[in-house]
Amino acid sequence: MSLTFHWFLPTNGDSRHVVGGGHGVPTGAAGGARPASLAYLGQIARSAEQLGFVGALTPTGAWCEDAWLTTAMLTEVTERLKFLVAFRPGLLSLTLAAQMAATFQRHSRGRLLLNVVTGGESHEQRAYGDFLGKDDRYARADEFLQVVRALWRGETVDLLGRHVSVERASLVRVPDPVPPIYFGGSSGAAGPVAARHSDVYLTWGEPPEAVAKKISWIAGLAEIHDRTLRYGIRLHVITRDTAEEAWAQARRLLDGISEADIAAVQAGLARSESEGQRRMVELHGGRRDDLEIAPNLWAGVGLVRGGAGTALVGSHTEVADRIAEYHALGLTEFILSGYPHLEEAYWFGEGVLPILRARGLWRHPVADEEVAAPSSVPFAGVR
Repeated sequence: MSLTFHWFLPTNGDSRHVVGGGHGVPTGAAGGARPASLAYLGQIARSAEQLGFVGALTPTGAWCEDAWLTTAMLTEVTERLKFLVAFRPGLLSLTLAAQMAATFQRHSRGRLLLNVVTGGESHEQRAYGDFLGKDDRYARADEFLQVVRALWRGETVDLLGRHVSVERASLVRVPDPVPPIYFGGSSGAAGPVAARHSDVYLTWGEPPEAVAKKISWIAGLAEIHDRTLRYGIRLHVITRDTAEEAWAQARRLLDGISEADIAAVQAGLARSESEGQRRMVELHGGRRDDLEIAPNLWAGVGLVRGGAGTALVGSHTEVADRIAEYHALGLTEFILSGYPHLEEAYWFGEGVLPILRARGLWRHPVADEEVAAPSSVPFAGVR
């Protein structure tokens, strides 16, 4: 199966340094930001589209711009790029969420993907008026997705659930196509919900052995429901013409960040109830030393950023090798990012993707059209 690559829209701002935010980390805690204006996000989206990324993930939370509104606006400045919109069940009506997805699909001509995020921080959920505990949030997501999927099938739904209830709920127009559900979670409460409802199970960038165990776990749960899922991974990337250049860039990202800065960020992350976040922190232990936790897998981003905290670092060929290694485990979708997001999209798109294409692992989404043929430009003054 050909690999699918997605990029990331930094709706909390961008920078030539790691930008903090999420899971208890204040935005800007790890570096000054380029404002997340529509003009700048549009630059990133159009570049990702041209390079061959299929979609772009947008985060959700109090620390970033709203994903639904931002991506709806960006559909007007892109042609085919899909938007992987992160949203939290329970913060809006079930029927309204199903209707919003249908409207987005209709007006964008089918460019919506949905990333269901239950919320890993109770203190942030309470700020939105949600007072459920973590396990109950997963139970609510289970009921939520049960109803939403039925609405998308055109059914009229009655449910008196433990956490959500609807009466005679229906949609006038169902989404076409139905947006695929992306779902992540490493806790015991997350697995069964992912197995029952997700189309793509996502993991953050852990070493290959840990990722293989996760895939096996979820695949076993999905088999109980006679379902087969796709699997994806969320990673940062730092790829250059040589490994030396890539590792120099990785070191530069941490330059100027003091031990006090790292300690402050890690204290914020310690509040997180997310099992995935705990596993990210465990990879580096809050220390700068020994950050290469597997070949070309660097945990330095997680020192100063919540959420996905690892990056593939190396030459274009080395990064392509690591992606092929993850693919051999069963991963087919890769959600990538890098600082700054505009420039790093080109480093990866022009450096790594051609190698994967030559190996038969990737095709440009518009491969049947005229795509990125190198220009032949004569030297100035040569006749």
